[in-house]
Amino acid sequence: MTSTLQPATTTEAVKRPDRWLALSVLVLAVLLVAVDATVLGLATPYISEDLHPTGTQLLWIGDVYSFVIAGLLVSMGSLGDRVGRKRILLGGATAFGLISVLNAYATSPEMMIAARALLGVAGATLMPATLALIRNLFHDPRERSLAVGVWGATASAGTAVGPIVGGFLLEHFWWGSVFLINLPVMVVLVLVGLKTLPESRNPDPGPWDLMSVALSLIGMIAVVYAVKEAASHGPTRESLTAAVLGVAALYGFVRRQLTLPRPLLDMRLFRRRGFSGAVLADMLTVLGMSGLVFFLSQYLQLVQGRRPLEAALAELPAAVGAVAAGLVAGRAARRFSVRAVVTGGLAAIGLALGALTLIDAGTGYPVLGAALLVVGVGAGFSFTVTADVILSSVPREQAGAASAVSETAYELGAALGIAVLGSIVTGVYRGFPSPPGTPEGAHESLGGAVEAASRMPAADAQTMLTSAREAFVNGLSVASGVGAAILLATAAAAWYLLRGQRL
Repeated sequence: MTSTLQPATTTEAVKRPDRWLALSVLVLAVLLVAVDATVLGLATPYISEDLHPTGTQLLWIGDVYSFVIAGLLVSMGSLGDRVGRKRILLGGATAFGLISVLNAYATSPEMMIAARALLGVAGATLMPATLALIRNLFHDPRERSLAVGVWGATASAGTAVGPIVGGFLLEHFWWGSVFLINLPVMVVLVLVGLKTLPESRNPDPGPWDLMSVALSLIGMIAVVYAVKEAASHGPTRESLTAAVLGVAALYGFVRRQLTLPRPLLDMRLFRRRGFSGAVLADMLTVLGMSGLVFFLSQYLQLVQGRRPLEAALAELPAAVGAVAAGLVAGRAARRFSVRAVVTGGLAAIGLALGALTLIDAGTGYPVLGAALLVVGVGAGFSFTVTADVILSSVPREQAGAASAVSETAYELGAALGIAVLGSIVTGVYRGFPSPPGTPEGAHESLGGAVEAASRMPAADAQTMLTSAREAFVNGLSVASGVGAAILLATAAAAWYLLRGQRL
């Protein structure tokens, strides 16, 4: 028992014979969380038809999962350091499976919102625990780099597999099937994990401070909510109030961590240039990419007329590139340097986004596919190496909290990216010229324009749709340019912040 809690000193501890089988269990958990985050988008039209939610309820069905995960990641990572990462992973996996059934058989919008929120609680236990257990399973730095690469590649693959699996299930079964696929995977995960995963925790963690948990939860949810509201409706009293509340709560959280003898999150970790540089690179990278990925799906379907499954397959090169790069990123970082690989990856994404500023409605797939492949390769190199830096720059007993910081940066970056770049796309789009009598909803989104066209005379509908699609592509082009600038600036910052960093 003690060998899992203390630094490894023996060959047996370093080379657990079942460590790769244990990694497969952790990979299953990551795959499920990544898939679940993407399948809902495809199922939303079917859920709307069945449950008849209001517009506000539909937004909450889509957002509450990410809100709760963002708010609880740090708290759950710290809880795993205290009660045991294996225990919290297997408990969270069991809960994730059971709550998935509740999602599948929801009979009202309110029940669906509650089920998605509970699924977020369970999901928040999984991601930090998986990365922290890798830190404690693989003591050899080279093996750990490969394991982190497999972990990151699986997360990337999950975001691509989700729409494909979801599209297949929705064509053959009812919408609840996209949640029920979690059950058999969770059963395998728990049964194999019980036998193969070692227990690990902080041997002297201190109490789990509930005031810190509350401040973290309120702060993150309020900030993410404010960002999303501002993106959807512009600055309003509601979004500004949420932003002030969130910032105040996060300030209180930081102040409290600095005064507690055993804090929920040791803020001194951020004094380490490698750790803070890797976290910042992750957040800004996701910020620069997420808005593009979010709107590129709409471009493929609503501008180029692809079906959902075809659009999902069209985005596959990004996942292929991320998987391939993730598996060799650790070796590349040792051969060259951490900052060269991370900076090169970020610059590659930035240049690919820059190329997408030139697209129009008729851009051929080879150009799009090549750009997505470069984005995937750059992300695979960058995210894998920064995850390794974050894990290797903290003591093993703090691996859960450090992993949670990395995941929180990812969630916050995604929310900010969709908000910032989304507001750019929407701002450019809304002003498109349209024939008299065009319904107001047509100027809110391209999906609204497609729907509005069905209620207009054929000639006016075609004119309006052509104008709307051109405006959307123009907005996407501008957002791609802003994303490219963010990624290139992040690459420059990473070159400075990660100098001298080694795996």
